Amino acid sequence: MSFDLPSLSSLGGDGAPLRSLPWLDGDADGCRCDPSFREPVGTGVDDRMVLAVDAADCPGRGDLAASPACLATVVEALTERDADVVRTRHAGRERTYAGRAAACLIAAGRFRERVEFHETRLAERVTREPITAAREASGREGPPKRIAAETGLAETVADAEETGDVLRAHAGPTIAATRVASAPPPDAALVDQWEVDTGATVRLYDGVGPLRTYHLTPPSSRLDDGAVERLAAAKDRLIDDPTGGDRAPGRAVRAVATTDDPVSTLVDVLRRHTRGYGAFEHVFADDRVSDATLSAPVAENPLRVVVDGERCRTNVRLPPEGAATLASRLRRTSGRGFSRASPTLDATIETEAGRVRVAATTDPASDGLSFTFRRGDPEAWTLARLVDVKTITPAAAGLLSVAVERGVTGLVAGGRGAGKTTALGSLLWELPAETRSILIEDTPELPVDAVTAAGRDTQRLRVGDGAEPSPSEAVRTALRLGGGAIVVGEVRGEEAAALYEAMRVGAAGEAVLGTIHGEDPDAVRERVVTDLGVSPSSFAVTDLIVVLDDHRVETIAEVVGHDDGCAFEPLFERTGAGLVSSGRIDRGESRIVESLSETGESYASVRDAIDRRGERIGEAARTGRTAPERYVDTSVDVPGRNEEDRLATSERFGGGER
Repeated sequence: MSFDLPSLSSLGGDGAPLRSLPWLDGDADGCRCDPSFREPVGTGVDDRMVLAVDAADCPGRGDLAASPACLATVVEALTERDADVVRTRHAGRERTYAGRAAACLIAAGRFRERVEFHETRLAERVTREPITAAREASGREGPPKRIAAETGLAETVADAEETGDVLRAHAGPTIAATRVASAPPPDAALVDQWEVDTGATVRLYDGVGPLRTYHLTPPSSRLDDGAVERLAAAKDRLIDDPTGGDRAPGRAVRAVATTDDPVSTLVDVLRRHTRGYGAFEHVFADDRVSDATLSAPVAENPLRVVVDGERCRTNVRLPPEGAATLASRLRRTSGRGFSRASPTLDATIETEAGRVRVAATTDPASDGLSFTFRRGDPEAWTLARLVDVKTITPAAAGLLSVAVERGVTGLVAGGRGAGKTTALGSLLWELPAETRSILIEDTPELPVDAVTAAGRDTQRLRVGDGAEPSPSEAVRTALRLGGGAIVVGEVRGEEAAALYEAMRVGAAGEAVLGTIHGEDPDAVRERVVTDLGVSPSSFAVTDLIVVLDDHRVETIAEVVGHDDGCAFEPLFERTGAGLVSSGRIDRGESRIVESLSETGESYASVRDAIDRRGERIGEAARTGRTAPERYVDTSVDVPGRNEEDRLATSERFGGGER
């Protein structure tokens, strides 16, 4: 079962075709649209009425902005009753009229019904020229002016110059669940344009509203009517014969395509909308997009994205039928409940561009379905790569590298989207190559596959509320599996007790790491102790807290004990000059540096090791060796680095040039 098959968004109900009604003439002015009212089923949206218009045999193609005859058919149908949305279908393409467009059509239908008693000519005019009719009615005194105001017609077309300004359709192939507006926003100014690897074009517009518009043009929008119709036929063949695995979409397209069709494009579109996530695939593949959201109720909100840190609205909409199908697919792929009894869900989906994390809600937690998507990075991050993008300095990275290597217990903190998981993932590469790592996550986000592919012994334990173990059970399982580092991602609840249980027992002398929400060390302590119920004495076993904001390390602080509990001493802090050392390490005052020393090793020796490690990471960043497979290159000699340190580092990363 797939996300974008129209069979999953069928409309139910027993509404009869409206062409059978005496007041609709199917042959008038060449329009042969067949409208009917239907109530969608299985969408989780109650009391929703759709005016579905079959324009298969209509020369106007059901394009209400371009065909006055098709527009008249729809307005005449809406004279009898209202609808929440209007959809027209022609040759494998669907146009959806919602929001302002639907409001205009409904208002025109109400106006026609009421004004006909007073003036037949104006009632006929509004079916084809709603803007002109509204202005005429508003420009003179009497019942027409009052009716135009009371029905909302005058307000919905107030600033429109032509019909297309109001009747902007969101269109797409019938095989797709998403709908995309082809026209840019009215009075919009183009400020940027770029291509996505999927073949889509993105244009960024400044407009009237507070948000810019991220305007997506997918490859499917450039297909002519014949190609779109054959795309629909290919979908039908794929449903009838889905065998063939990844080859099946190509076989289905080639069975119906003509020699003039862009076969490769049709195959990509069919695969994307039946095996992938449709138009969302283009958004997920855009490196400039970090997050995407669909707020409840989805029928009233467009997809919004964060582009280069700036929130924008888009020209993409997901109808309730598509939202219900996405929710069903998330339930299947995650293996978790998602319903009124369990109205929140975290899951990870596999897309063309890699893993994407999805957080979803439904009634009663929200007003219907909502989804938040966060792109993962297809490339694993290292400390050298973080240095390269100015997240951290080489000196601070050297401290973290040595600390993790020697078994620190620490937390990576920050707000939502601060870069906590990215930073934690980079620290996995700092563990000794021979160390076994147990990663405890409810949603897979850490780069387990990349670390394992590099020859490391890494195992993920998935926790959750289904058949998976609880976080505490996962920690006990990790301890039973033998000595090694323990990493707990996203500390939000029971994970806190699990994390500090591992810290307290010391995890056989290896590192214990995790991420948590908190904007500074004091906020982290407040959350752990007060909100999550960890005792102050247990919290005091934390060695180090790293705080990020907007993908930059703001503070690295060590936890020091006092008679009245514990306090935080900054080792690195971000100032106007960047992330700078507090001088505590150089003055010989750092508790963590002292605790990292091995038998017979002095404080000064540990400090020198941290300095040499920072130089090595900085050199790796400067020479472009930031990817895991090139992160350590033992053929490059860092000035001041002795042979013992070089060999120790080589052994930690598996030896040799990688």
